[in-house]
Amino acid sequence: MKKWLSLLLCCLLLCPAALADGAPQFSIDEYPVVDGSTATLPLSYALMQACTGCTAEEAQRHITHTRTTESFYALIYGSADLLIVYEPNASVYEAAAEAGVELLKTPIGRDAMVFLVNESNPVHSLTHEQIQGIYTGEIANWKDVGGEDLDIVAYQRGENSGSQVMMEKQVMQGTPMADPPKELRPGEMGELIDCIAAYRNEGNAIGYSVYYYVANMYMQEGVRLLDVNGVSPTNETIASGEYPYTQDFYVVIRADEPADSPARQLYDYLLSDAGRALTTDAGYVAVQAE
Repeated sequence: MKKWLSLLLCCLLLCPAALADGAPQFSIDEYPVVDGSTATLPLSYALMQACTGCTAEEAQRHITHTRTTESFYALIYGSADLLIVYEPNASVYEAAAEAGVELLKTPIGRDAMVFLVNESNPVHSLTHEQIQGIYTGEIANWKDVGGEDLDIVAYQRGENSGSQVMMEKQVMQGTPMADPPKELRPGEMGELIDCIAAYRNEGNAIGYSVYYYVANMYMQEGVRLLDVNGVSPTNETIASGEYPYTQDFYVVIRADEPADSPARQLYDYLLSDAGRALTTDAGYVAVQAE
């Protein structure tokens, strides 16, 4: 069984009564449509259990996350009521403005962009400048960053994925990335990790994802996370800001959502102390709402 499945089952099988303190209560039929990013699925499942008392299997059947940018379009056009989600592609905000939809978006947790290599790669840490150089194509051989004399195979994510948005914002910071061939831009986060684990067993591939997904949902044998500027990614270094490339994730509703609607009640709950405890219990780094 994949590690991410084990984590999901662990989150889902927590006693609902223990998680439900302060949570709004709904029947399954009353529960709003919750969408979001792949890496926030465990939190969505835990939230539904806390608010409905449903079983693990019921939560999995009821909730589908269509991924970051797509979920925002679902909210804008009315097929979703609430998102637990990472930062989307900028086109989302243009679409919302054109549709006359105001979004209410508040941070509830923090994650980070992390870099993965095959465990056979002798490089354990890269600097910010080295990572930028790899993804602009200026650094093309591992020997230039302390590794073996091997070409660097640099995987990227799709343009609209949450991890690609985070990569461009937090890491590249406006510096254009090299355009990779199609086979080096997998459509799914798990597919990218599989590629890093298996790539020719030569240790010359590198890729990136969000920390929670890699560490808790889909870590594969044969993959190692790199330190950045000498700092390892952990919940503690992400919470403190010591690890670079951190970014919040959000709970989002339409601003005109009625005060007593199920979606608004879930939104308010996730911003409460009880909601932050739920986020922490699900393994995320919770943040205080501003």
